[in-house]
Amino acid sequence: MSDEKEQGLARGLTNYGDRDFSVYLRNSFAASMGYSREVLKKPIVGIANSFSGFNNCHRHFPELLEAVKRGVLLGGGLPLEFPTISLGEVFLSPTSLKFRNLMSMDTEEMIRAQPMDAVVMMGGCDKTVPAQLMGAASADLPAVQLVAGPMMTSRYGDERLGACTDCRRFWGKYRAGEIGEPEINDIEGRLATTAGTCAVMGTASTMACIAETLGMSLPGTAAIPAVHADRLRAAEASGLAAARMIANPIRPSEVITEKSIENALRVLLALGGSTNAIIHLTAIAGRLGHTISLERLNELSDTTPVLVNLKPVGSNYMEDFFFAGGVGAVLRELKPLLHLDTVSVTGETLGDRLEQDPGYVDRRVISGADAPLEPVGGLVALFGNLAPRGAILKRSAADSSLFEKEGRAVVFSSLADLASRVDDPDLDITADDFMVLQNAGPKSDSGMPEAGYLPIPKKLSSKGVKDMVRISDARMSGTAFGTIVLHVAPEASIGGPLALVRTGDRIKISVANKRLDLLVDEAELERRRAEWTPSIQPLDERRGYDRLYASEVTQADEGCDFEMLKPVS
Repeated sequence: MSDEKEQGLARGLTNYGDRDFSVYLRNSFAASMGYSREVLKKPIVGIANSFSGFNNCHRHFPELLEAVKRGVLLGGGLPLEFPTISLGEVFLSPTSLKFRNLMSMDTEEMIRAQPMDAVVMMGGCDKTVPAQLMGAASADLPAVQLVAGPMMTSRYGDERLGACTDCRRFWGKYRAGEIGEPEINDIEGRLATTAGTCAVMGTASTMACIAETLGMSLPGTAAIPAVHADRLRAAEASGLAAARMIANPIRPSEVITEKSIENALRVLLALGGSTNAIIHLTAIAGRLGHTISLERLNELSDTTPVLVNLKPVGSNYMEDFFFAGGVGAVLRELKPLLHLDTVSVTGETLGDRLEQDPGYVDRRVISGADAPLEPVGGLVALFGNLAPRGAILKRSAADSSLFEKEGRAVVFSSLADLASRVDDPDLDITADDFMVLQNAGPKSDSGMPEAGYLPIPKKLSSKGVKDMVRISDARMSGTAFGTIVLHVAPEASIGGPLALVRTGDRIKISVANKRLDLLVDEAELERRRAEWTPSIQPLDERRGYDRLYASEVTQADEGCDFEMLKPVS
């Protein structure tokens, strides 16, 4: 009666004190779903489905799910779908990052608790892919990541539109009075018109490319548009690959290694990808005991060129990247810099993959390494007395004329303070000042939202100011742009140096020297430190997940994961 191989429904039995009874009872209930006895003997591929009515990026998942199931059946497995939390970026309050770790726990525990021999994880929207990869890394069951794919672009007059870099571009024009309410309302309905993730190299697309580079997604699948038939074929192939791994297991711990993580960092830098990816990749790596050093990031950045001409760094969209050659074309350009002995869920090494016919490459979208868009990587970490543990600048999306600058700080103590004063006509601010936002980091009550893209005050934007130095412990969307310093660690809410900045202080930024310094003498800083009191809600006034999050979340340089979710040494 029992299956001693502990495969399929015989895995991880519910404990009633009688193993054979547990198998008997489980089979009887499974039979109520209409499965034949022969089908119930099959190995199982679980399908973690993050479809939700609150996640527009995943609107096409019902169709994608059927293709995954088809692939599992072709591989001789039984596909069993199960739901998990879904994180729709713009539908969550206070911010999606706060719930990434919760989704990772949901994913990990459902993979671990339910009887499956391998798993396909369906995600796409910004935090869903990192959450699934974190959960899969911790569960360490053979797993394949299937991403949603980017949406297609739309049109406004003779302009192409794609969420969400164009959202910000037109909103900036609206705030500056360059377009009116009828135009912004028209644009609102044209920015996101298909299923899929943002059409630019934002966080979702960056994480899709990272998943492929790590080897957790099938080669060539990161950039396929959500509505393209190839996306369904990728889903089928992912199901088949998962089924094949039952007989020849390849676990996430074998795929996500120090070498593959470094490869992923190289690709991130060459893409001019999202700053959020540093936090997510750090968290994914941390689940397997690997660390990411921001000093090492800088070493890689100084030797990795920007190759991809996509918004917000360039002018093209994800559909162009797909047709231009996608991640494979980027990997081939970076080949001399990569570790080629890393392995993917297919079982092949990166070196084996890159020996295959490269196919067509559109150099208008993906530059050759001998003629890069920029000679150094898109991201850089800054250190100094204002950011002892580091801060991140997306230099590929910034104004280089602001890279070596000293300015006066104009401080906003919170998001509420920013909202109430940023457009005050009497705000004392000039384009040469540095805008500073405090108390928006991971431990803050706001939970580290994408608020680092501080709006240019109307009194300046109306005069044509497009960019200025902005500094915070918050994040920003991967679709955003500007000279914006983010992830300052340690954050203001726990008394980091950012908490000590006062309006009128002088701050110096030097990208060349990778420095961010508050030009206030140490004696004055000590006086301010002695007067500082925390503004965050005490733990004993919180409940549920909010309390768990507040007590366990780490700083940005540690990936904002929970301390308790790191591997036990």
